[in-house]
Amino acid sequence: MMDIVDMKKLIQEIVAQACLLSAKHTSERDAPVNYACIFTQSQSEYEDMLNLARQMGPVVDDTSTGPVFQIVPLSTDAGDLGLLKIRRPDTKRPERGDADFTVSNYQAFKKTCLGKPGFALIKRRNMEMLELVDSSFDVIAYYSHPTLAEVLGIKSSVSRS
Repeated sequence: MMDIVDMKKLIQEIVAQACLLSAKHTSERDAPVNYACIFTQSQSEYEDMLNLARQMGPVVDDTSTGPVFQIVPLSTDAGDLGLLKIRRPDTKRPERGDADFTVSNYQAFKKTCLGKPGFALIKRRNMEMLELVDSSFDVIAYYSHPTLAEVLGIKSSVSRS
């Protein structure tokens, strides 16, 4: 059974791996993380992680794939993380999780990366994102525009130390 310390370490590991993934395929070295997601692998793990996430902060968005929590900022390799999603188990998502980064110039980044191996454009009603998948990594990296915090109207202190 995972405790809150283990869960924070898992979140930090997901972000660290997503940073490595991003560094392997892009020139973005200092893009801060704005959001991370843990992909649960079973219903019991999902329920355990929901209980732990509730101790870290309130739900700010409830999506069909799982709730998003505004957590007390957690230090990661890509700056402080303030939004965490716990994703319901999904056989199409065997990875451990994802991290979403804020690039300084999304349109230029999109133009540079779209069409390269591993990149896909995903359009949503109120945002779009580039998805980066590499089967040698157990995580996915996303680059959203606007960011989830902006879409949800959440003021977050994004700092990169």
